[in-house]
Amino acid sequence: MDFALTNEQREIQALAREFAESEIAPHAGDWDREHRFPREVFAKLGELGLMGVCVPEELAGAGADFVSYVLVLEELSRADAGVGVTVAVHTSAATLPIVTFGTEEQKQLFVPPLARGEVLGAFALTEPGSGSDAGSLRTTAVREGDGWRISGTKQWCTNGSHASTFVVFARTDPGTEGARGVSAFLLDADHVEVTREEEKLGLHSSSTADLRLDGALVPFDRLLHEERKGFAVAMATLDGGRIGIAAQAVGIAQAALDTASAYAVEREQFGSRIADFQAIRFKLADMATEIAAARQLTLRAAWLKQAGLPHGAEGAMAKLFASRVAVRTSQEAIQVLGGYGYTREFPAERFYRDAKITEIYEGTSEIQRIVIARQLLRGL
Repeated sequence: MDFALTNEQREIQALAREFAESEIAPHAGDWDREHRFPREVFAKLGELGLMGVCVPEELAGAGADFVSYVLVLEELSRADAGVGVTVAVHTSAATLPIVTFGTEEQKQLFVPPLARGEVLGAFALTEPGSGSDAGSLRTTAVREGDGWRISGTKQWCTNGSHASTFVVFARTDPGTEGARGVSAFLLDADHVEVTREEEKLGLHSSSTADLRLDGALVPFDRLLHEERKGFAVAMATLDGGRIGIAAQAVGIAQAALDTASAYAVEREQFGSRIADFQAIRFKLADMATEIAAARQLTLRAAWLKQAGLPHGAEGAMAKLFASRVAVRTSQEAIQVLGGYGYTREFPAERFYRDAKITEIYEGTSEIQRIVIARQLLRGL
């Protein structure tokens, strides 16, 4: 059992932290108020190799491991959770499925521009009528000539308004119910129409779009993996993606603790710093303990994935616990700041708004419990 990071992991973590503190954190409040997607930031991250941290070097990535990628997500999310989720979906939900399941031609065509941050990727699975029950999706892909004719609608597509490459799931076997008839495809921006940019509680610096595919015609070589194996692509992608969302939640929680601690040291009441009051110290101690536990669950799941070991339940545990910690810690940060915490003068309320979605996307907390319990009871 070794809890130490390697020299390479520490260097990548330090690089991400330095960039986040200098290029992201000072602007995060403005991006939130303006609902602005900071496209220029991702080009800079690409130049540093942070848009393809765990993508192989031969595909223009940094060639680091999945643990390094998770460390980067925590640092970025600590500065701005919207930036964190943009990178998370771009990497683990759009780029890595191509690396894992794509043909050599698909990898060479799509992955290098994604890994360099020249273009952004998106993942289109959810539909208005199929959220947690992803296998009930109704988007169709019908053979026509030398390609596929794809029609349907998608919802909650992170990066949807800015992406150039979309991993899209559609039903290629309309006579088959559930997940068995689903296939995965690689689409370009001109194949999809953005019908709405969602107004959200938080993550205002990220893009969440509704999409329409109005008979988009794509060639046969845009099929990702095998026909009717798309649901396996989606589930494997989500298993890894949940670890990334856990890292995002840890970053939000750490930012909330940092803000609460700094305020508690500066704020005086009754002639003393409020950090000297036991009630505040206990809050900070509980926050720090829960964050440490969430971070270790997340790193453990990331290590298992990197080692090629089963990690579905462990990723679900990390996301379930870390997301709960993010919500509770950001709520307690507001409490420590009192009235100031409820205002936009301090970032605590932004952390609180950003944290809630980590309990919902890439599988709700209820779905995570199903995944965990299924593994726990398997064979009994």
